[in-house]
Amino acid sequence: MTASVVICVYTEDRWSDILAAVDSVRAQSYPAVETLLVVDHNPALLERLAREYKEAAGIRVLANAGPRGLSAGRNTGIAASDADIIAFLDDDAVAERDWLRHFVAGYADPKVMAVGGRTEPVWASGRRPVWFPEEFDWVVGCTYKGLPPGRVKVRNVLGGNASFRRTAFDVAGGFATGIGRDGDKRPLGCEETELCIRLSRARPDAVLLIDDRSVIHHRVPAGREQFAYFRTRTYAEGLSKALVARSVGADKGLESERAYTSRVLPAGVARGVRDFVLGRPGGAGRAGAIVAGVATAAGGYVLGSLRARRGGSGFSGFRVAEIDRSGEGEAEAAA
Repeated sequence: MTASVVICVYTEDRWSDILAAVDSVRAQSYPAVETLLVVDHNPALLERLAREYKEAAGIRVLANAGPRGLSAGRNTGIAASDADIIAFLDDDAVAERDWLRHFVAGYADPKVMAVGGRTEPVWASGRRPVWFPEEFDWVVGCTYKGLPPGRVKVRNVLGGNASFRRTAFDVAGGFATGIGRDGDKRPLGCEETELCIRLSRARPDAVLLIDDRSVIHHRVPAGREQFAYFRTRTYAEGLSKALVARSVGADKGLESERAYTSRVLPAGVARGVRDFVLGRPGGAGRAGAIVAGVATAAGGYVLGSLRARRGGSGFSGFRVAEIDRSGEGEAEAAA
C-alpha cells in the first residue's frame, strides 16, 4: 500500500522543527511516496520552503487552498495526495523510524479506516513539570494516561499523529472548518474527533485503531509548561467539545469523555493526594491541576453550548469540507 505524509506548517519560528519533521519522514523504514508540506497563509514561509526543497524528490510544498486553519490545511494535503493511506504529522514533532510501517500494517484489515499512534512529550525544560498530571497530556498534544496500551479500537485518533485510508474521506468528507486551530488565539481542537465520529456514522462497520508502536516525539515549548496555558487549553477544549456535541450529538460526542472523567481522573486525584501524604514532590499540584482542568473544561463546555445554540461568534462557521481532487484551487509553490 502507498502512503503519503501531510505536515501542516504556519510559522517560520518553527523552521528547525519543520526540517526535523521532514527528515524523520525521509528516514522511515516504510518509505512514504511523498511528503506534502502545506503552508497556512504565510507567503514568506511558502517561498522559503519551496527553495529549501527545490531539488528534493518526493517533497511538495503547497499553499493552503482553503480558509486559514489546520483543518483546511489538512484538506489541501488530502486533495493533493494520491496515496492509499494519508498520514498526518505535527510540524514540531519527529517520528520514530517504524512509525509509518506500523500505521500501514493496521490496514491489512479492510474495515480499518484510521490508525493513530503514541505521542511522547519532549519538554523544553528537559523534564515534566512536577505539577503537570499525565492524565492531561492531551493539553500539549500528547498521549495521555488512561488510554489502553497496544493496538486497540478507539472512537477517534489524535490528529497530530494519525493516518486515514483515502476512501475514508470519500465516504465522510474532509476535516470540518470552523472548528480546531484557525489562527485564533484560543487553542481550540477536536476537529479529528468530529471527523472520526462522522466517519463511523457513514461507515458503521469502520474500525479505528491506536497502535502505540507508531511513536512520535512532540516538542512542548516553555510557554506550554505553564499553568496559564493549561487553564486556557482546557477551557478551549470545553468550547470545542460543545461544538462537536452539537454537530454529532452529545451521546457520541462525549462518549469517551464520560469514562475519562468518571474513572481516569478520580484515580489521578487519588494518586496525587497519596503522593502528597507520602511527601512526594508535586502530588498536591497534580491533584489540584486535575480538579482545575475539569472545572475549566466544564465551564468552556457550558458557555460553548450556549453560544452554539444561539449561533454566536466562533460557532456559526462550522462546515464539513468536500475534498476536491480536481486540482482546481491547489496552490502549489513554484520552486
